[in-house]
Amino acid sequence: MTVVGVLHPGSMGAAVAAQARGNGAEVLWCPAGRSSATKERAQRHGLTAASDLGELTEQADVILSICPPAYAKDVAVEVSAHSFTGIYVDGNAISPASMARIHAVVSRTGATVVDGSLIGSPPSASKSTRLYLSGPADALTPVASLFTGTAVQAHPLPGGIGPASALKLSYSSYQKASRVLAAVSYALARDYGVEGELLDIAQGRTTNYLAETAYIPKVAARSWRWGPEMGEVADTLREAGLPADLAEASAAVMSRWDDLRDSSLGTPEALDHLHDSPDDEPG
Repeated sequence: MTVVGVLHPGSMGAAVAAQARGNGAEVLWCPAGRSSATKERAQRHGLTAASDLGELTEQADVILSICPPAYAKDVAVEVSAHSFTGIYVDGNAISPASMARIHAVVSRTGATVVDGSLIGSPPSASKSTRLYLSGPADALTPVASLFTGTAVQAHPLPGGIGPASALKLSYSSYQKASRVLAAVSYALARDYGVEGELLDIAQGRTTNYLAETAYIPKVAARSWRWGPEMGEVADTLREAGLPADLAEASAAVMSRWDDLRDSSLGTPEALDHLHDSPDDEPG
């Protein structure tokens, strides 16, 4: 039986751990310093309490680190201090650079580090979650096998450490920011009594902007006039006492496409223009 340690069983961590447990693994967690809500969640999902982190790292074949990104490195340092030598899966929303630093910390004790990212709601009987994995090829299979046939759908990626984290942040940069943009949009519309009309416009769409990659070059070609429009949006938001930061940031991004006015480039070329140019780099 594979022994899995989960650090820590929050809403996502506990749900993912429960899928591994339901698939035959024993799942350990460390209750020291955790809240009563976390303890109740672990008990509800049938997780086994370890006496301390030392016992967990000694017994676990695989450790899943699933915690807020601000604590990802601290968790890695704590595990490293106990000389863990199994497979360490960092499933947190961190940058590829942060993931590389965690790899350096944890691997120095002999552990095999896997870069992981979770996309979707916590898995349940009605919802599935994607777990993307990248890193040493011989470690991806045993991690993925923990979730065979469960609501956690494992997807190995090529490219070593970094791709799984990059995918998570690529998705989050749109998904999280778009939720905030929606809130700001409705706050402004409500101030003018047109939130119903805004909702009607939105409900007329049938696709997600993130899926419309072919439209990116059109955005680039029109940014010479869309950028100033976002400046007007920013002014209006400020006048209403609402945050204008995202609108201003959008205008700044569009300015990188200023020289593509009415162009007919492909998507790769349009994306290339978003990168810093050599002139933008500090000397």
